[in-house]
Amino acid sequence: MNFSLSFTTQRYFRVGVSTFFFLQGLVFSTWASRIPDIKNALHLSDGGLGGVLFALPLGQLTAMGLSGYLVSRFSSKKTLTTAAMLYPAVLVALGTVTQVWQLTLGLFIFGMCGNLCNISVNTQGVGVERIYRRSIMASFHGLWSLAGFTGGVISSFMVADHISPFRHFCIIYLITLVLLAVAHKYILPRDAASAGSAKRKIFVKPDKKIFTLGMIAFASMICEGTMFDWSGIYFEKVVNAPTEITRLGYVAFMTTMAGGRFAADFLVTRFGNTRILQMSGLLILAGMGLAVAIPTIFAATCGFLLVGLGTSSVVPLAYSQAGKSTTMLPGVALAAVSSIGFLGFLIGPPIIGFIAEVASLRWSFITVAILGLGTTVLGRRLAEKQ
Repeated sequence: MNFSLSFTTQRYFRVGVSTFFFLQGLVFSTWASRIPDIKNALHLSDGGLGGVLFALPLGQLTAMGLSGYLVSRFSSKKTLTTAAMLYPAVLVALGTVTQVWQLTLGLFIFGMCGNLCNISVNTQGVGVERIYRRSIMASFHGLWSLAGFTGGVISSFMVADHISPFRHFCIIYLITLVLLAVAHKYILPRDAASAGSAKRKIFVKPDKKIFTLGMIAFASMICEGTMFDWSGIYFEKVVNAPTEITRLGYVAFMTTMAGGRFAADFLVTRFGNTRILQMSGLLILAGMGLAVAIPTIFAATCGFLLVGLGTSSVVPLAYSQAGKSTTMLPGVALAAVSSIGFLGFLIGPPIIGFIAEVASLRWSFITVAILGLGTTVLGRRLAEKQ
């Protein structure tokens, strides 16, 4: 890939890839913010919801190997443009479900399409980062989080106006089609590759560094999954917030997650990866602990703000490091780290639901807080391996 591109061309690539990050975040957050409505419509218990939500990360995990292969075989551009059309289409289908089995199947397919988007758009992000020759991956993920915040705000208006999930999802679908039509021309035509990559096999065994990066992503993503799927229900059942503000915790989390990601590139340059990762785990623990210890609207919102800060930079750092692997192709390395990381999404929803069924939702959040602290421990281990 030619790194001697004009500033204007670099900006076009960055804006184009940024748009796809925003599109992906908007679609996912739209689904996540309407989970309480669909849960109530299908009369699901906490445990029942946890089991159904298991299908989404299972679909993501199932598509991991396929995503890495398609990106490496056909390029991230082709994979991304195709997946970006399918992802919001499946969202619309989720708005039509009337049976639990339909929701389960729909979430499995939704997860597969989401993973195809995730691996291909992050491969594009690695390529743009190499062109700029400095850390910008966190800002891409910041746009994903900004889209999450935007999706949460839009959903609040939709719920207040009593607009059904199906109509809501159709509106988002139209928005994403417009974004796709404009942005697909401005993404990298070829993927980044380091020296000797042409001789590498597509499938190779991940080394210790890739495995550690995956475990760091796991510790963070189990907390992210908790916020996405259960923050609204926590505010509804534990905080006893009025219906119109049950999404306040989710919006608070997404706000600081987005803000933290926009600041992360500067902070990493200033303090280094290890310190940022270690601080991230402590913030997650403090935020979850505050929300559990003092389940009031104000305290829980402050707690979720801290959790957003704690999770903000972890996954971008892990993905950026994976994309620079000297032993694996960028798309395959990203798929490997994502495979491990998304296990957090895979086991997170059922863990929350099952513990809530046996004990309480507060105990579920305590468990996740302890797991989130793993980023602190693993961040230090990663530094020792380098």
